[in-house]
Amino acid sequence: MHKILIATDSFDQVNGVSTTYRNILKHSRKKTYVIHPGLFKWRSVSIYPEVQICKEPLKAYKKIKEINPTHIHIGTEGPIGFAARIYCKLNKIPYTTGYHTKFPEYLWKLAHIPLFITYSYLKVFHNDSKAILVPSQSCKEELNKKGFNKVFVWTRGVSKNLISKKIYRKSKIPKIIYVGRVSKEKNLEVLCELQDKFEITIVGEGPLLDKLKSKFPKVNFLGYRFRSALADTYKSHDVFCFPSKTDTFGIVMIEALANGLPVAAFNVTGPKDIVEEGKTGYLGDNLEDNIRRCLKLNRKSIASNINQHWSWRKCIEILHTHLLN
Repeated sequence: MHKILIATDSFDQVNGVSTTYRNILKHSRKKTYVIHPGLFKWRSVSIYPEVQICKEPLKAYKKIKEINPTHIHIGTEGPIGFAARIYCKLNKIPYTTGYHTKFPEYLWKLAHIPLFITYSYLKVFHNDSKAILVPSQSCKEELNKKGFNKVFVWTRGVSKNLISKKIYRKSKIPKIIYVGRVSKEKNLEVLCELQDKFEITIVGEGPLLDKLKSKFPKVNFLGYRFRSALADTYKSHDVFCFPSKTDTFGIVMIEALANGLPVAAFNVTGPKDIVEEGKTGYLGDNLEDNIRRCLKLNRKSIASNINQHWSWRKCIEILHTHLLN
């Protein structure tokens, strides 16, 4: 009988990694355990305060041994992921790994750590796994070019409680929304600079929040929203804008699409794997132009097609296919 363990350094946070593993745990029909920093003593770091860094990797190792899994998915490359990898190696346990975040690019932006150092570590960490699971085709292609092996695309889904039942009413002044971390790497200033042209709403928190509030007084900063409150906030806006250039995917984009919002973004990894140009959004170098073109798209057709492409059931099937076979 299969006993699956997910080892992740992100589970309790408001981000795509935590969302993914919480939904796998919720929807999986196979016995699945999870270990994460919240089960041990942890600390945060100044450059990324929301991240939980496990201070007790030895205890994490012992917890894995106690669970005695038959298969392990290593979700992240931090202390818990590293402890799980050592356990797999010593005990010859088959494992897959997940690549969710462009940490080399983030660490370069936030702390100027050279890319070759972090990518060298990631290659060593991932390349012995049965499969490296990534959220998008363009992310797969990027890693293949950098020398990563056995890389496979791993889809995502949208929870039902994030799809609003409210009736959409078009705004006189276009209402633009972003949902996600409020931090330097998310490139939010380029969106906030359009505050005189659109009514802009930012949902989320992060280290750049106070600076953006001070610099852009016309932007609505709502803090966190969850479940139906977040769904209704999506539905009450006209366009979802995703200005980041450093994400591997962006679950918030498919949540927005599920509520009928077209997506305006740059033509980079993540958006170009999700947005169908001219049908569900527009991509390009001019964000304002992308937003204005999105306003002309048919919201009903956007919402009706989204569930055919993305589901947590399919996400779990892909994980089990690579991990258990």
